[in-house]
Amino acid sequence: LQKLIHLLQATDDPLIQEQALITLSNSAAFSVNQDIIRNLDGLSVIGGMLFNCVPKVKEKALNALNNLSMNIKNQEEIQVFITQVCGTVESAPLNSEVQLAGLRLLTNMSVTSDYHQKMINSIPCFLHLLSEGTERTQIQVLKVLVNLSANPAMTRHLLRAQV
Repeated sequence: LQKLIHLLQATDDPLIQEQALITLSNSAAFSVNQDIIRNLDGLSVIGGMLFNCVPKVKEKALNALNNLSMNIKNQEEIQVFITQVCGTVESAPLNSEVQLAGLRLLTNMSVTSDYHQKMINSIPCFLHLLSEGTERTQIQVLKVLVNLSANPAMTRHLLRAQV
């Protein structure tokens, strides 16, 4: 895992980045690896890939963070990327794999109310995706909206959102 994280930092080759992110994502299926990746500063390295302009690399980074977000301690570190993830969801092509990967990560990050405030500005986008997206996109958006709606503090923001 350490070598993969270093490789991810050292290369500019999108194909190598993509493969390293896939491997890290698969490794994150095991909780012991989630802790190891966090302790090796892997979350910030993977999060840095969200700024990559290659869609496949961005998608794989979102998938890896999604798998890593199943751990509360990891969520504490991943939350710094929520604004970037929301921006990615908003700017990605409609129904794209990048958009869906971002929505899946936001679903996991919104299971508890800890980070809902960071998603408020994206509520109009979520509602737009709900009306314009394909069924796959709509399902992912609904998961985020259901999580947000479980928090009474979000009611006003959800009802006042301009669509």
